[in-house]
This record gives sequence, C-alpha cells and structure tokens, in this order.
Amino acid sequence: MHLNPYGEDAVNLAADLANRRPGDAAELADRCRTAGLVLERPVTPGDLELTLAVLDAWEKVVDAGDDQERAGLLNRMLAAASAYPRLTDHTGGGWHLHYRGDRQPLGPVLSSLISVGTALHLAGRGMHRLRRCAVDECTMIFADTTRTGRQRYCSHPCANRDAVRRHRARTRDTGRAARSRALPADSGHQQQP
Repeated sequence: MHLNPYGEDAVNLAADLANRRPGDAAELADRCRTAGLVLERPVTPGDLELTLAVLDAWEKVVDAGDDQERAGLLNRMLAAASAYPRLTDHTGGGWHLHYRGDRQPLGPVLSSLISVGTALHLAGRGMHRLRRCAVDECTMIFADTTRTGRQRYCSHPCANRDAVRRHRARTRDTGRAARSRALPADSGHQQQP
C-alpha cells in the first residue's frame, strides 16, 4: 500500500535537484532512480531541459515573500503540469495514485511530481515549511518535515556553524561590556603619582 508518494519524498527530491543541478540526462536519471523514482522511458536532454525550467519555477515558490505569492506561483506550476489523479499499479507493487499519464517522459513526470508534492507538503504541513537555510552564506533549500515545524537550517553543520557564530558574538559583546565597566570614569582630575 502506498499512502502518499507525492509528499515528503517529492519535495526532498526537488530540493536535492535544485541545490545541486544535474549536469546531464544520465545524472538526472541516476539521481531520480536513487530517490526511488521508477523511470518508464529513457531520459533525454529534453527531459533535463524541462526539469531545469521546473526547478527554476520551483525556486521562485521557495523564495516567495508571503503565502499568497507562494500559492499563486505554485498554482501556475500545477496548471502547467496538467496533473490529474489516477490509480496505477505500474510496478506491480500495489495500487497507488499518480498525478500524470502512463509512460510519460521524465521531464513531465518531474513537473507533476514536484508541483503536486510541494502543494501537498505545504497544504498538509504549513505554507512556511519550504525555505532556504538561515545561515547567510548558505543558499541550500530544504523542506521542513520536522514535527514542530521550526527547522531553520539545511543541515547540522550549518546549525552548528551558526550556534558557534552566535556564541562568539555574545562572548565578544560580554567582553567589551566587562572592559568598559573596568575602565575608571574620567572625573576631570589627574591622579597623583
């Protein structure tokens, strides 16, 4: 039984592909297979081209300024994907929903998978659960799948880096404050030798 192949796995695949764009059709095929996607047709350079365009549109969804803009951009992606639900048992592994036709090339499959998966993720978990890492110099995208919905960093190394940076800033500020308290106040009198 497959409950929702378009949720968490789809947005994680989109983030992976957006963060490290595939360089050719073979790499795209390998990374999709690694993510568990069943490829029904050979992957072509046209599939790569469409996938890169879909990722460009998806990054605009990630970077949207508010929920309304995010929903509008995602609705345009859904309309372009022409995604519709249908039951399938194409792998013999059990009946499940697909939001696309049979035996489509990978480009249109990813267009449907990414747009529908993102819509289900945001509608089910919250519109804020797709973002870039909070570390200024990191541009990685991630889907927040945590229980609390408060993930701010793409990885533990980025979270640790930011914690160290905040700690050093506090230590530096505390040291400055202590030094300024230790300096004698200028009373206008000269000290006697």
